Amino acid sequence: MPLHKGPQKPDERPLSVNPFYGEANPVGGMTEAPPKHRLPDEPMAPSAAYQLVHDELMLDGNARLNLATFVTTWMEPQAGVLMGECRDKNMIDKDEYPRTAELERRCVAMLADLWNAPDPSAAVGCSTTGSSEACMLAGMALKRRWSKRGQAPGARPNLVMGVNVQVCWEKFCNFWEVEARLVPMEGDRFHLDPQAAAELCDENTVGVVGILGSTFDGSYEPIADLCAALDALQERTGLDIPVHVDGASGAMVAPFLDEDLVWDFRLPRVASINTSGHKYGLVYPGVGWALWRDKEALPEELVFRVNYLGGDMPTFALNFSRPGAQVVAQYYTLLRLGREGYRAVQQTTRDVARGIADRVEALGDFRLLTRGDQLPVFAFTTAPDVTAYDVFDVSRRLRENGWLVPAYTFPPNREDLSVLRVVCRNGFSEDLAELFVEDLRRLLPELRRQSGPAVRDKGAATGFHH
Repeated sequence: MPLHKGPQKPDERPLSVNPFYGEANPVGGMTEAPPKHRLPDEPMAPSAAYQLVHDELMLDGNARLNLATFVTTWMEPQAGVLMGECRDKNMIDKDEYPRTAELERRCVAMLADLWNAPDPSAAVGCSTTGSSEACMLAGMALKRRWSKRGQAPGARPNLVMGVNVQVCWEKFCNFWEVEARLVPMEGDRFHLDPQAAAELCDENTVGVVGILGSTFDGSYEPIADLCAALDALQERTGLDIPVHVDGASGAMVAPFLDEDLVWDFRLPRVASINTSGHKYGLVYPGVGWALWRDKEALPEELVFRVNYLGGDMPTFALNFSRPGAQVVAQYYTLLRLGREGYRAVQQTTRDVARGIADRVEALGDFRLLTRGDQLPVFAFTTAPDVTAYDVFDVSRRLRENGWLVPAYTFPPNREDLSVLRVVCRNGFSEDLAELFVEDLRRLLPELRRQSGPAVRDKGAATGFHH
């Protein structure tokens, strides 16, 4: 049956079955794309603006199938509701939003207790936009404490760490003019060596960074051994070098699954710890946490006080205005899961990682570097006798099936080693793990028939995310 009968007047338009795609305003649709690099001349209907953005985002990868990122990609619906209710709250405005500020304070206290601070009530800390900001704050505190000890004119501070640190530490050293002293990888050691780190220290060392969960392979650095090496250094030379633990991922795994591992404030040399609430803290991005063992570890001059928002408020984050929703979501998750809930979630995630690692190894084409038994993360490379393809071919072919698995080359002194890395997170179920392994298995016959690895830009790795 036709939509219109009889002749049409010149200014009449037939109604479209789908008005958004078939009609111009005023019914809400459009027949021409708006400009992408300048403001449109006229407003458009909310439904039209939504549909345009929604359609473009369909070309993004599926976050749940992203095995490159450490960032949380699934939360309970109730957490999403809470975040929606708090989306208009500015975290810095503690006088206007005192209950949000109180939830932040409780999270700091819970983390201080979780990380065995000598006196959790005396520990100081704050939320941040993520671990990168938290690391910047920790680095600033280390540098300021060093400068207050009284240094020779022209002395240049340095920071000792493994070459496997996340890029935020390189940024810190660049931005704050600190020399980065990097311990290289050697052989099958893919992270910092405690003795080598101690040997790089001198009177201008502001601190040593230990990583609880390397992004390259998921392994824990030996924090207790690092502190012991620095204790011995102090006995020999008198140098008292503090340690910062970058626990971006592991600080929310080890307390629940590796309770006998001593890495936190139980070690007197550990001055500060950071973690990402939006990684294994199980919260959507972005929220991080920076904690110091006591007020002495955080120089008072780094704490700024403002009163123009309605009350006297201390702040020692780099960002000023930022959303409070993620802090609320962190408190919800801590309250919702408790110790036993976190233990169950992280154990399941580790079990999934170890199960996938075993099945990948059983395929015969790959050699495991790690097995997912520290962080729920494992790295693997092609077996020595595999010459038809490389890890970059595997990454590219998996992406064709929707899986985002990063392939990258290790840093000095193991630039010869290229690997794939799989990050398992809450929401990556055993069923999805089985689908991943099956897709990988199906790709192998075709990869084995290649005459050699595909030509690629040697300077470009595939997707890699902290």
